Amino acid sequence: HLVRGMHVLVPRNMTQAAGFYNTLLRGEDPAIVVEVLNGYRIKERVPDNIGEFTVPLGIPEILRAGKDITVVTYGACCRLVMEATALLSKTNIDAEVVDVQSLLPFDLHGVIVESLKKTNRIVFVDEDVPGGTTAYMMQEVLERQGGYRWLDSAPRTLPGKAHRPAYGSDGDYWSKPNVEIIFETVYELMHEAAPGKYPIFFK
Repeated sequence: HLVRGMHVLVPRNMTQAAGFYNTLLRGEDPAIVVEVLNGYRIKERVPDNIGEFTVPLGIPEILRAGKDITVVTYGACCRLVMEATALLSKTNIDAEVVDVQSLLPFDLHGVIVESLKKTNRIVFVDEDVPGGTTAYMMQEVLERQGGYRWLDSAPRTLPGKAHRPAYGSDGDYWSKPNVEIIFETVYELMHEAAPGKYPIFFK
């Protein structure tokens, strides 16, 4: 409730963040832009129109097209999900990756539901606490937008762990979703749907 009345934007990198800032500076609405900390360390190609191009609010972006399962995420988790889905493709799992980009407003045109109509399975991934933003996204997609009608498998959420933040150098790996956990979660969901096609080869 603290952020109602404001835009809440979650860009996956600093280029997308710049596009959001350009959009916001053309209006007068208050907003919070949650910048990715890793974005300050990862090299990106700077667009020639960095001070001019805009990113629309409330419009998710499909980062990877697929037909077997939809993986919904945002921010820093986009890079991890893309790595995991590249590995999943080697096991013949074709995952579609959707970057939400904007939490408020959220998916104004039903992009995620359209993806779900195609894949019939969905996983929500983020670094927030259990019952936090993944639960919010799941409610928006399945309940408010009626996406439950196209589910063939139980939806899954993959948030951070339910403990206080770790401060060690490897804290993020153990506290938040990582490539291995994302891979296993998606693979296990596909195994439930077709155990003969996707046998479990890890524990």
